[in-house]
Amino acid sequence: MKPNLIFARSFYLGVLAILSAFVSTARADVRLSALFSDNMVLQQGMRTPIWGWADEGEVVTVSFRGQKVKATAKDGKWMAKLSNLKAGGPDSLTVSGKNTIELKNVLVGEVWVCSGQSNMEFALRNSFGAQADIDSSTNPNIHLFAVPNLKANEPVQDAKGSWTECNPQTTPTFSAVAYYFGRELQKARGVPVGLIQSDWGGSPAEVWMRHEVLESNPDYKKDILEGYTVAEKNYEQALAAYEKEKNEMKKAGTKTKLNAPYKPWKPSELYNGMIAPVVPFGIKGAIWYQGESNAGRAYQYRTLFPDMIRNWRQDWAEGNFPFIAVQLAPFKQIKPEPEDSDWAELREAQLLTTRVLPKVGMVVITDVGDEKNIHPTKKKPVGERLALAARGIAYGERIVYSGPIYRSMKVKGDKAILSFDHVGSGLEARDGELKGFAICGEDHKFRWAKAEIGGKKIIVSCPEVTKPVAVRYGWADCPVVNLWNKDGLPATPFRTDNFPMITAPKKK
Repeated sequence: MKPNLIFARSFYLGVLAILSAFVSTARADVRLSALFSDNMVLQQGMRTPIWGWADEGEVVTVSFRGQKVKATAKDGKWMAKLSNLKAGGPDSLTVSGKNTIELKNVLVGEVWVCSGQSNMEFALRNSFGAQADIDSSTNPNIHLFAVPNLKANEPVQDAKGSWTECNPQTTPTFSAVAYYFGRELQKARGVPVGLIQSDWGGSPAEVWMRHEVLESNPDYKKDILEGYTVAEKNYEQALAAYEKEKNEMKKAGTKTKLNAPYKPWKPSELYNGMIAPVVPFGIKGAIWYQGESNAGRAYQYRTLFPDMIRNWRQDWAEGNFPFIAVQLAPFKQIKPEPEDSDWAELREAQLLTTRVLPKVGMVVITDVGDEKNIHPTKKKPVGERLALAARGIAYGERIVYSGPIYRSMKVKGDKAILSFDHVGSGLEARDGELKGFAICGEDHKFRWAKAEIGGKKIIVSCPEVTKPVAVRYGWADCPVVNLWNKDGLPATPFRTDNFPMITAPKKK
């Protein structure tokens, strides 16, 4: 063959190779959401969605344990649903279209979303006595997925990250509360457990809610959405002033440290970046540890928190899936006399949510707080009590899963007699006489009271209060209390009155 013909043929073949590569890249491969990776856990006992992206009209087949389900890509996205999976594994899952994806070490069991602010974010390696638990954390039946922190103005379609097995290399940076919850749940239920961690320190509840939900409520629209617009404007002005002063100090050689202005949280930004990409992954329920950042608006939290739960339940479209919250731990200075408290009001808002919505639980941690640390390090009891509550609420186990909760009060002479739910095997005072009870008469001035256990009731009195009107227990930022049931769970703080709250909007 002549040299020029050889060159022409080589050139032609090269062009064909380039065109072939271009065509193959133009026909996009089927791809999956990051939630579907090796080591993932799928929720048992439901129609479990698997989704991803493909060329318009492409037929995608999901194969798992003998099931083959198909879906056709529309607007570039497809979703298939596997039916009524049984707990177990590991198995392989295959997704095929123009290309084939095989996922290995796939388990089926119980999947929980673990969300909130810094006390949920608090890493296992920083918790009290964690090293022994980290060293023994290898468990092929617990798998972890950490959603990366992401703020977004619009809902994000996909989360980054991947599932990992639970072991000493993966647990140290994972949520301590979530890990202890998952460990206890897996041990109790005897099936694989998947934990999806999605949290951000300091975040208020409204950043975890969809914008349309906030906008549909006139109060939220005014107080939260319009309030953010004002706060953002103030922040920009403060930032400009800060930068100006910093530059002037630099020119003058001054070394005084300035406090930088704090950028306000934008409503819905974490829902968009960290919840939207997880929906509608099949889950059993959610655990939640948040509220500190809303304590100054505790009255609003009475509706905001239930609305956030409704928002998630609506978007997941799994019905009223179980939602279990952690009540705020004791924090801030212990006060010598009874007084009002926004943290107490927030705890009450959390308790009230369990009464207005089905399958909502709350665990009490009055015994593991720290008056000087908003991040108490004893996370094991928190996770273990969450697992206990899940066993009772989500799985219907006939166990005592809650400490005593106030039910009613009767007044006899100069004494107030209190009745409780979740008494279990009986009431008890830990470490001496009952502490943390206060009582008031018609003057509404609360005084420390004497409290005694009488069977399944508490009798409260005070020499200075001859006609009791109301009783409060643990009503403080940092309550010092010791009422438990004999099953090992502390009583929730409460009040019997409906006196005006310090965080309630002022009447005009």
